[in-house]
Amino acid sequence: MQIRKDDQVEVITGDDKGTSTNRKIAKVLRVLPEKNKIVVEGVNRVWKHLKPSAKNQQGGRLSKEMPIDASNVMLYCPSCKRGVRIGHRFAENGQKQRYCKACSASLGSVGPVKPSHATAAKK
Repeated sequence: MQIRKDDQVEVITGDDKGTSTNRKIAKVLRVLPEKNKIVVEGVNRVWKHLKPSAKNQQGGRLSKEMPIDASNVMLYCPSCKRGVRIGHRFAENGQKQRYCKACSASLGSVGPVKPSHATAAKK
């Protein structure tokens, strides 16, 4: 899965996508890779109705975000200022990173430096 927690994403389909000129851009709160779903801040909100109980005397309605499919969002590129397709490459130090396919800007590293790629970068 190419999207990680705390990434900025642009919602491209569904009820919360916004207009064609003003798409919704929000932060990823949680990633569920086994289901290929993500939870995005302020997107796909539902009401959970709570019965009155000993803890919650009043009861009421609680608004919460539900997961959406990862294919409904694109990673947001700050230099392009829109959702973009991404690729993976290795930096000079052997660090694997994500990059914007439109402008080639780095979108952050993916993991720790692997020794095999660090030695290949030195050659």
